[in-house]
Amino acid sequence: MQKKTAYLIASTLPALLGMAVPATAQIPNRSLPPAVPAPARPAPQAQAPQQAPATAAQDISVSNGKDQLAPAGYKLGVDDVFDANVLGQSDFHTRARVRQDGTATLPYLGNVPVVGETAVSLADKLAALLKAGGYYAKPIVSVEIVGFVSNYITVLGSVGSSGLMPVDRVYHLSEVIARSGGIRGDAAEYVVLTRKDGTQSKIEFKKLAQGGPDDDPLVTPGDKVFVPEAELYYIYGAINSPGKFPIRSDLTLQRAIASSGGLTAAGSFKRVKVTRDGKEIKLKMSDLIKPGDTIVIGERLF
Repeated sequence: MQKKTAYLIASTLPALLGMAVPATAQIPNRSLPPAVPAPARPAPQAQAPQQAPATAAQDISVSNGKDQLAPAGYKLGVDDVFDANVLGQSDFHTRARVRQDGTATLPYLGNVPVVGETAVSLADKLAALLKAGGYYAKPIVSVEIVGFVSNYITVLGSVGSSGLMPVDRVYHLSEVIARSGGIRGDAAEYVVLTRKDGTQSKIEFKKLAQGGPDDDPLVTPGDKVFVPEAELYYIYGAINSPGKFPIRSDLTLQRAIASSGGLTAAGSFKRVKVTRDGKEIKLKMSDLIKPGDTIVIGERLF
């Protein structure tokens, strides 16, 4: 009985081994051209690591300082950086920068025109080129734009999140501020828009938020949006909430006192002093407060 069992195992084992043939849709279907040798694995105890091929571009730094991905519709421009990969093929893992002529150097393909391509369109283009060249049968290519210097807006100042904002189209100024997290509580009531050519315009935030299209200008790549901090006034003494506060439009002395919670029980409207530019001045309750003014509320005499 044991001899019969051993005979059956010996006769069926070759057939089972013949069925275990791995298959994948992305293995190269022909050998690589002699001009571009496949990258060799370094020896375990090599004295110095082998240099990566120039097309691998592994030392390219990201221009925005971190791997922040551009929006889906962002179009590649000169000096932008992107990662390109073929699923399951480590020999095509590469990071490339767009050169002045609008091309990027990629493994096997050489110089490929990429300016104006989005991540999706470039992935489709590379897949078609790799398949047409016979390097992969059914390549699945992924592209991520990780460095953007050609299409961005600079947003600075009192906004939720300042920095470089990559753009995939032309945006209105209100959209740029909204995408930056909106203005903070310490922001002024206007926005400064500086064009790429250096010209500046000052836009009131109230008009920007409530006005029509003419009050909400378009912002293009290279422009700068600056939201300054509001100028301050100071109020102390017999007031419920002393401190420093931002100047708002039409801020009168009476409104400044009311904004600070009003006078304490010991406070007196007749003993209000205002100091402006180092000099004490007399103001009526309807007079406007200016940046840098210091209001001191005195106590009444009992």
